[in-house]
Amino acid sequence: MSGFSTAAYPLLPPAAAASLGPTVVLAPHPDDESLGCGGLLALLRQAGLPVWCVLVTDGTMSHPNSRKFPAAARQDLRQAELQEALAELTIPEEALHCLSLPDGAVPPPDTADGATAVQQLAAFLDATQPATVLVPWRRDPHPDHRATYLLLQAAVQQLPQPPRVLEYVVWAWERAAPDDLPQPGEAEGWQLDITPVLAQKQRAIAAHRSQLPGSPIDDDPTGFTLAPSMLAHFAQPQEVYLEAVQA
Repeated sequence: MSGFSTAAYPLLPPAAAASLGPTVVLAPHPDDESLGCGGLLALLRQAGLPVWCVLVTDGTMSHPNSRKFPAAARQDLRQAELQEALAELTIPEEALHCLSLPDGAVPPPDTADGATAVQQLAAFLDATQPATVLVPWRRDPHPDHRATYLLLQAAVQQLPQPPRVLEYVVWAWERAAPDDLPQPGEAEGWQLDITPVLAQKQRAIAAHRSQLPGSPIDDDPTGFTLAPSMLAHFAQPQEVYLEAVQA
């Protein structure tokens, strides 16, 4: 993260992933799951543990001015890319659950649409009973990422036995303001060695072709693609996770 060093975070071996048990990852957009925690997901599957992915938005705002790919086609393309990425991580197709909230406008829990999403998410977590849930860092500098964190917090409060919540980093690597970073006593961080599955993670990221240079959505000059400097953060042999310090 900008102005933030992970050097003091302990580095856990790949085998530590298995201690997290059955896991759900919340991805605000297709590609967040691979960028932020693709290595951990692959290690969980290698250990024979179930993994589910909740896609929060419809993913349509990456290229909002494309005529070649109108909104419905963009949604279909990005979901197909996500399925390919999950397959690279050996996560089965039926493990994907889509909330289909508006990209760029994920509602907070204190709105009608947000409250509905909270109920859907709580029901999904109650049905799957994960030991751990992965969610973007609470102040990751994207409004959808922050809203996703708030939806999860509201959902776990409804569960009789809340899962462990780990926060992963996406946009905070490049865009974090000082106030976005973990504050003293707020969260503890650690790193996970993903060396054995790094190539798998890279293949999962590469499946999200529409978000990479040379995107098939080539008729929107204002469209989004991941910059090489951004992608470099996710080519490292370790991933960073944060966990709230219990009061």
